[in-house]
Amino acid sequence: MKILWNNDWFFSRIGENNEKQITLPHDAMILENRSLDSLGGKNTGWYEGYDYLYTKKFFAPSEFEGKKLIIEFEGVYHNAEVYLNEEKIAFRPYGYTNFYVDISKKLKINEENEVKVVARNADQPNSRWYSGSGIYRPVQLYVLPEEHIVLNGIKISTLNYQTRTIEVAVETSTLGMIDIEILDGETTLDKANLQTDGKVVWTQDLPDAKLWNTETPYLYTCKVKFGEHVEEVVFGIRQIECTRENSFCINGERVILRGSCVHHDNGILGARAYDFAEERKVRIMKEAGYNAIRSAHNPCSKAMLDACDRLGMLVVDEYVDCWYIHKTKNDYALYCMDWWRQDLKDMVDKDFNHPSVIMYSTGNEVSETAEERGIKFTGQMTEYLHQLDDTRPVTCGVNIFFNYLSSLGFGVYTDKKAEKAVSKGKQEAVGSEFFNNLAGILGDRTMKLGASLHGCDVKTRDAFANMDVAGYNYGIYRYKKDLKKYPERIIVGSETFCNDAYRFYEFAKQNTGLIGDFVWAGMDYLGEVGVGAWEYRDYAPDFTHQVGWVSAGSGRVDLIGNELGEAKYTKVAFEIDKIHIAVVPVNNAFKPHSPSAWKMTNAMDSWSWDDCDGQMTKVEVYARAYRVALYVNSKKVGEKKLRNDCKAIFKTKYYRGQVVAIAYDEQGKEIARTLLESAGEETKLTVLPEDEKLGMDDLCYIRLKYTDHTGTKKPLARGDIKVSIKGGELLALGNACPYNARGYNMDVTDTYYGEALAVVKPKGVGKIEIFAESQYGNAQSSVMVISK
Repeated sequence: MKILWNNDWFFSRIGENNEKQITLPHDAMILENRSLDSLGGKNTGWYEGYDYLYTKKFFAPSEFEGKKLIIEFEGVYHNAEVYLNEEKIAFRPYGYTNFYVDISKKLKINEENEVKVVARNADQPNSRWYSGSGIYRPVQLYVLPEEHIVLNGIKISTLNYQTRTIEVAVETSTLGMIDIEILDGETTLDKANLQTDGKVVWTQDLPDAKLWNTETPYLYTCKVKFGEHVEEVVFGIRQIECTRENSFCINGERVILRGSCVHHDNGILGARAYDFAEERKVRIMKEAGYNAIRSAHNPCSKAMLDACDRLGMLVVDEYVDCWYIHKTKNDYALYCMDWWRQDLKDMVDKDFNHPSVIMYSTGNEVSETAEERGIKFTGQMTEYLHQLDDTRPVTCGVNIFFNYLSSLGFGVYTDKKAEKAVSKGKQEAVGSEFFNNLAGILGDRTMKLGASLHGCDVKTRDAFANMDVAGYNYGIYRYKKDLKKYPERIIVGSETFCNDAYRFYEFAKQNTGLIGDFVWAGMDYLGEVGVGAWEYRDYAPDFTHQVGWVSAGSGRVDLIGNELGEAKYTKVAFEIDKIHIAVVPVNNAFKPHSPSAWKMTNAMDSWSWDDCDGQMTKVEVYARAYRVALYVNSKKVGEKKLRNDCKAIFKTKYYRGQVVAIAYDEQGKEIARTLLESAGEETKLTVLPEDEKLGMDDLCYIRLKYTDHTGTKKPLARGDIKVSIKGGELLALGNACPYNARGYNMDVTDTYYGEALAVVKPKGVGKIEIFAESQYGNAQSSVMVISK
């Protein structure tokens, strides 16, 4: 029996008498101040870090006598200490892994018990991005009979996709009889009754079963009964292959990984990992044209994996951002070498039955891969993961150019440099921040050219030989040469720039040695502030990323879930859509903006720029065509041929009305067209919930927009919106701007290019009513909450 244990927790900052009752998941850090006193600084969005205490009291009935009771914490950031009745019973330093605490022998039966969890985050700096803090993922209590199926003891593999042959391995606490049943909904496909001595393996063909893939993610249920204990595991029948000759295949068919990197946070919600929010993020990535995500740079949540299974999204689950060389003073390099085996085992146990998980990554931009000890460690982790799971390949994301620079002593972290960096008045970049700043100044081309140097090959080749798939961060200029030089090497673009999407995809179609690409980043994220932002002075008063900056700004999808022009470009590059138009904000076109190598463009799909008639701007047309033509109010303003890319940029004047792009083939035949129309003159506030109906455990996402009477957004309409809610709790309110001095915990927000977002949690079955007030009028809407 699994009991959700998210309710009736009490929370306080250690050292303060301010206990509050809360419901998990909970992010303590998102509630803190942002200031120059934050030792995390730019990395964590200037949020201050503290230590926190979570407490839960519960009664242990007599039915618990003789049972095995285990608490699962899916994520506690970080250095978690767990106490039962004032006795310390567990410690887990990594903030991104699920872990288990057996309380069976310490429990007081027929009495009240108390669990305390200490989450440390005062040891700043400890992260290169916004980590959040506290118990930010769900908690479960497992109540198992004395004779039981071991936790994570059911593992299902596909042995042959053609014959639909599956293997079900079950581990139990003792010997006995075990029942296995494969279900398709309520229909039994097959079943078995087997004797087990603690471990049993059942192999069976399911000839009529449907295969799981990204287009038809069909799922089945495996029901296992051992005595009183019954467990159900959802799985998909699919087989992966990753070879130089055939590339990456699912069920014998090649799949080019069109991937994006995503961080663990949920935008304005902070690190809170609500199931609904995790699924929304996956759905948005799928709709933006990606078929794979890389969990950067830590294991993703169970809810995200469940969503990826249902939606057909492939996953590269990544372990960690550092091994034994620090990137910040108090990061996981303090613990990794002692905990890596347990961490990887827990990650594999979490991932094993998910058909969406196709690969493991042991790390990200770990400069250890340039030295003998790190090269050996690369191989150790790869081998260990093969022992735990021999069905999935192993990679590691290596920044090829920065590996070489760090081997020469550039940007290497030391405590002395770090202490200097966080001293007031000085912000000397060290470690990864040094390299990010360098890329921002020199641009993406410099990083890619640097990666093509011979020394970069020397400092990566041995580590790449110790993994199944070589993870290239920003190494596209090496693909052709390295595939020729290393005939056994398989390459994945583990981190890439958006403007390489077309070149990557064309190369991958012709070269099986390149299996995919993961752009940085798919969706904007908190922390690492401004690294991918192009902001003008009207939204960002400084370009040096001081207090007030909160997100990276580097998503192809913004912080609240809007596809930007870069996402439209990517869809065309990946041959998903035929044509798109995006426009650089007309009021600020050609003005200075904050610098970034991770931004291809700040254009967006709007032709509604009030009071800008006659001003010059850039219009970008994305198309797979021989040439494209652009028309403004039926007047042709330009025509361009497309060469080695699917992007054409036109400089033209904005005039209210309509902009049209037409794509032609080499014979002059029209193959696609698209248009954008200006909004009407009236400006009103529109309240638009993303869903009409919700379940009790879902979240209500409400888009707040300034539009005309038809609902067309007006990006230059700007002003505060005040929100009030009946029938729900306002969890967060904000906009997508990387600079946001207010944060997301107030009931008032500014808009960003005409839009903001509210996130509401239902209080019960019935109606959630949303009321919004603004200078452009008031508006309201409602959502029905039903019992699911």
